[in-house]
Amino acid sequence: MSEPTTVQQAAGWDVAELRGGVGRLDQVADRLLPWRTRLDVLGRQLGRAECWSGPAGTAAAAAVVELSTVACGVSGALGSSLTDLQGLTAAATEAQEWAAGALATAEAGRMSLDGTGSPVGLAAPPGAAMAADQVADVLADRQAGRLAAARADEALLAAARALACARAARQPLAALGVGGRSAVGFADLVVRLPAARPLPVPPDPGPLRVAAWWAGLPAAEQLAEIAARPAVVGALDGLPAWARDRANRRRLAAALGSLPAGEQRRAAEVLAGRLTALDRAGGTAQLVQFDPTADLVAVSLGDLDTAAAVAVLVPGINTTPADDLPALLGDAAAVGSAAAAAAPGLAVATVAWLGYRTPGLGTMALPTAARRGGPALDRALDGLAAARAVPGGVLAPPRTTVVAHSYGTVVTGQAARAPGRLAADAVVLLGSPGLAGGEAEDLEAPDVHGAWSVADPVSWLQWFGDTPSDPSFGDSPLPTELTEGHTDYLDPDRPTLAAVGEVVAGVRVPR
Repeated sequence: MSEPTTVQQAAGWDVAELRGGVGRLDQVADRLLPWRTRLDVLGRQLGRAECWSGPAGTAAAAAVVELSTVACGVSGALGSSLTDLQGLTAAATEAQEWAAGALATAEAGRMSLDGTGSPVGLAAPPGAAMAADQVADVLADRQAGRLAAARADEALLAAARALACARAARQPLAALGVGGRSAVGFADLVVRLPAARPLPVPPDPGPLRVAAWWAGLPAAEQLAEIAARPAVVGALDGLPAWARDRANRRRLAAALGSLPAGEQRRAAEVLAGRLTALDRAGGTAQLVQFDPTADLVAVSLGDLDTAAAVAVLVPGINTTPADDLPALLGDAAAVGSAAAAAAPGLAVATVAWLGYRTPGLGTMALPTAARRGGPALDRALDGLAAARAVPGGVLAPPRTTVVAHSYGTVVTGQAARAPGRLAADAVVLLGSPGLAGGEAEDLEAPDVHGAWSVADPVSWLQWFGDTPSDPSFGDSPLPTELTEGHTDYLDPDRPTLAAVGEVVAGVRVPR
């Protein structure tokens, strides 16, 4: 496009070619996102002992991070340019249509238009000596001239908008030296990228905004955020599990060096011991939540960033990190093994979620802890979904199942009452004392399964309302044995565990 634009030039614009070019550029931008995500994964793997250790591995990891940073910068510039290029396409289409209409109208009125859209050869006003039919022809031609001029004005206005969009679209890429006549090398892009600047976390961040904020950071800035603000990064629902794990492990190491003797330190030591054992065993363990002052911990067995099926275990009363984390992790491992047995080859991650302070014997009959824990569980589930839903993600969101036991089912009921739908595909209620006034349909999950036993009074005394023991509750029953007690549902020798695994894997047909 040249400047200034005439009506004739606008009428001759090849808008179809322009639209195709913008579309191809859009495809390039779309492909950069998942490519950059794969680069980030590779950069995190390089330099580890099981992949490539030593100075060469460290250098390779740094090079991949630099490449990812360049890809992020170019992707961001392309995204900014595409916004203006899409405006250019719309304005050029409008200008071409108005200009073609103006020229056609002028031709019908037996005249032409100059570059500014003014009629050339417009008939003179009718004279008194003209016959009626001549007057009509002259008036018609003059009306056509006015209409052609008006259409030409619209064409030139749209053309001006198109040119403004074209100039704006050049700026982001021009800052990187892209768009000239010569190719730009990788080294040039590294030099021309703007200096890294910290991006503030969105105010009152929800998981979706957090996920978008994090995805917009280059790999180098993500690593810098983890190092500079581990407590903030580790607590943000919506971030990928690898980032929260790195941040929370930093926070755990700091806690071990600063906490005085007492319950909080003992909890940190238990957690550190379990993580060390899991790491030495060769499995993937991710510390996705750690707040020693609030006694909150969440550990995933399996990679939450790549798992196809995720189970979140929500425990009941008197469950603390210091005393019960190893047992809860054992339950998580059992559920993961059952899901893998139900669907061999399925990538499974199970989360031992102590993201709320469980009540003790003196407060177990009150819904207070559940009213605090429910929104926290709802937000955690939203965060898991948001972390996998960001643009450029290479894997689909996982099938997510909440496996709640005892008072944890009350917490799950409160999570479903939080704003928005519960981000879970299935809910399993084990030994539930009731949902504080809710039934299966109130849990907002497509599949709700329950297990209860006559040997477990908690499951049928209905302390908080209806339970799966009531035939009208609306759940799909899981198999149990008559002697199954309140803490036996995930026992490998009981039939319930295998059924829970089928639910998590998504292969159990609701009954």
